[in-house]
Amino acid sequence: MSEHFAYPVGLRLSGRRVVVLGAGQVAQRRLPALIAAGADILLISPSATASVEAMAEAGEVRWERRRYQEGDFEDAWYVLITTDDPEANATASAEAEARRIWCVRSDDAEAASAWTPATGRSEGVTVAVLTGQDPRRSAAVRDAVVEGLRDGTLAAPRHRTRGPRVALVGGGPGDPDLITVRGRRLLAEADVVVADRLGPRDLLDELPPHVEVIDAAKIPYGRFMAQEAINNALIEHAKAGKSVVRLKGGDPFVFGRGMEEAEALAEAGIPCTVVPGISSSISVPGAAGIPVTHRGVAHEFTVVSGHVAPDDPSSLVDWAALARLRGTLVLLMAVEKIGAIAATLVAHGRAADTPVAVVQEGTTPAQRRVDATLATVGKKVAAEGVRPPAVVVIGDVVALASRDHR
Repeated sequence: MSEHFAYPVGLRLSGRRVVVLGAGQVAQRRLPALIAAGADILLISPSATASVEAMAEAGEVRWERRRYQEGDFEDAWYVLITTDDPEANATASAEAEARRIWCVRSDDAEAASAWTPATGRSEGVTVAVLTGQDPRRSAAVRDAVVEGLRDGTLAAPRHRTRGPRVALVGGGPGDPDLITVRGRRLLAEADVVVADRLGPRDLLDELPPHVEVIDAAKIPYGRFMAQEAINNALIEHAKAGKSVVRLKGGDPFVFGRGMEEAEALAEAGIPCTVVPGISSSISVPGAAGIPVTHRGVAHEFTVVSGHVAPDDPSSLVDWAALARLRGTLVLLMAVEKIGAIAATLVAHGRAADTPVAVVQEGTTPAQRRVDATLATVGKKVAAEGVRPPAVVVIGDVVALASRDHR
């Protein structure tokens, strides 16, 4: 092995000819990065894996179904040799050397003029790691750095001036581990966080001291409606040059008024990024062992807001139609009205003995589940003292849950 370190460099291969010999598993792993780099790729191999063949059929690479021939590297900028023929690899490597073309060999790294680093990407940053002859260590270091950049545990603040911006981030059902990687990274980069009560509160404790955390429930409303005041707070902080995160529980667009905030920001000319979150409508039942669909039991599930009673003139829900469905019904914000909702469903034809599960504070350490039927759920919720936030699941899938989750 050479006593000298490899010299790291970033190759700009867009529109430049790259030749790849072999179309097996190694080429299958390496080709996507070359395609993403915009390289003009010539693939030479008698056969290929199904994935590589699909790349050729999609026009991402040009594939010549033959073996290597002297002169194949003419006008190439970079060569990747991945065949299982040592003699052909050596001959091809010699041509690359003679033409002064950087060449990577999968069979003999010491005989190559270039090495492929373990690479990863996160928000415009490319991480490339070389550890000589220890590819597993390279991959481990790469993964640690990329993961740190993605979840914000590795601080890498941006120093270029940016205009005002707001991110509407879905924080998931409550467990801080269930926020998306992108959402967690944006939190780590925020100057101001406007948080809902149902957002993953534990994540707020991890924020640096300089980050201003605003409880949306405590924003002074004055002459404004609550939502209007929140919209104004987002706009004012963004216009002050701050990076603002609106942290919500669940998903911003599932009963989260996220669209109202996005529209207000658009009217103010402020760019808005929407980061979807894991909705409690599917995650909380899952955490309680309840699948919202199951083969032979439920082929559909419907998510409904239960904050308005069925007999309220402002209700937009067709409860009679819901009662006729055979699948799963998931109710959010329905604890207060669950008795009236259950009675309405029964009155319109849903069986009174239909299983019901109410899962309070799902995915958190305080999670608990109360089981009932449509006939008994109203009284049982009251007797058990169930409080919001809770998700109500109605349907035969409730009976499928394992006892370990009850």
